[in-house]
Amino acid sequence: MGKILTRYGDGFKVELSEDEVREDIIEGTNDAASRAGVDPLKEDEIEHLLDIFKNPDKVVSVEDGKEVVMTYDGMSSKIRRAHITIDRVQSLQVFERAMGADTLELQHIDYSYKPCKPIVGFELPDLDLLLNSTVAPVFYGAMPNLGLYSQPDGPCPNPADLLPLGKIDEAQKAYEEAVEHAVSDIVFVASAMYEGGVDGINIDTVGAAGDADFLAALRATEILREKYPDLGIEMGMAGEFVLGMHGGLEWHGQRLAGLYPQDQVRLAKEAGATIFGPAINIVTTNSLPWNIARSVTFCKACSDVAEIPVHANLGMGVCGIPLTLTVPVDALSRATKAHVEICRLDGL
Repeated sequence: MGKILTRYGDGFKVELSEDEVREDIIEGTNDAASRAGVDPLKEDEIEHLLDIFKNPDKVVSVEDGKEVVMTYDGMSSKIRRAHITIDRVQSLQVFERAMGADTLELQHIDYSYKPCKPIVGFELPDLDLLLNSTVAPVFYGAMPNLGLYSQPDGPCPNPADLLPLGKIDEAQKAYEEAVEHAVSDIVFVASAMYEGGVDGINIDTVGAAGDADFLAALRATEILREKYPDLGIEMGMAGEFVLGMHGGLEWHGQRLAGLYPQDQVRLAKEAGATIFGPAINIVTTNSLPWNIARSVTFCKACSDVAEIPVHANLGMGVCGIPLTLTVPVDALSRATKAHVEICRLDGL
C-alpha cells in the first residue's frame, strides 16, 4: 500500500499510510463529536474524506455544480502583504476583475471598530470610489476586539490585571463596561457605512476576548437589524468554543460561555445576522486528516441546524488550514473540498 503525502497543522509535509490517514480521520471526528456533543462523521463521509487525501493531484476541487459563494475578511490588505504597492480600492478591483471575487470587503489596516470610529469620515470616500468602480457586493469589516477597551490605552480597567489579584467582581464589571463601548462603536461605524451605501457589515473574529466579545457582537447586530432591515450582516467567529472569560454573561436567557458552532449560529440568526462563519481551531502537531475531519464535524453540525447561510472560515490556522502565513494550496484545496461537499456549506 502506497504512502499518502499530506501535512501537519503547522504546514510541514509528512507521508502516512492509508490506514494511518483513516485512523487520524476517525480520531479527529470523534474528538469534535465528544467536545461539542454532536454526531461524528458517518462511514461514507469518512471514506469520502479519505478519497480526498488519496487523490495524488496537488490541487483538488469540488465537483461541477457544487461551487459556493465566497466572502472575505481583511481582504484589501492581502495584496499589499505581497509588497505590491497599490491602494485599497485598486486591490479590490484586482480581486474582482482578475481573481473573480464574489464579494468585496473594504477594511482599515487597524481591523477593529474602535480605531475605525474616529476615522470613519476618511473611510467613506474610499467606499464611494469602490461602489462606483465595482459590481460585486461590498462589505465593511472589522473586529469587536474588546481588548482595545482595557487600560492603559482604553477606558476600562484591565481584567487581566484584576483577575490575578482575585478581584473577580471588578474584572466582570470591566468586561461589561467594555461591551457597552464596543456595541456603541460597532453601531456607529456600521451606521455610517450603511448611509454611505455599503451592502453589508462583517463583524469578524467574534469571541476573541471570550463571552463578552460575543455578547457585544450579538447586541450590535440586534440594534443594526432593527435600524436597517435590509443590511447584510456577516458574523465570523474567532474559535470553535466561546471562552468564559466573564463566565456569567447571557443573551436572551442563553449563557454564552461554552457554546459550540451549532449553538453559536442559532444566536447569530436570532440577533439578525444574515451569514454565519464558524471558525475551528487547528492543532499544529496533528495531521491535516485529523484536523480537517475534526473541523468538518463541527461545521457539519452547524450547517445542519442553521437557518441562515454558513460560510466556514477557511484560512490561516482555522478549519483545517495549516498555521502558515502563505497557505499551501494542496492543504487549502483539500480542506475546501471536504467542507463544501460534506458539510453542504453555502459559502466560504
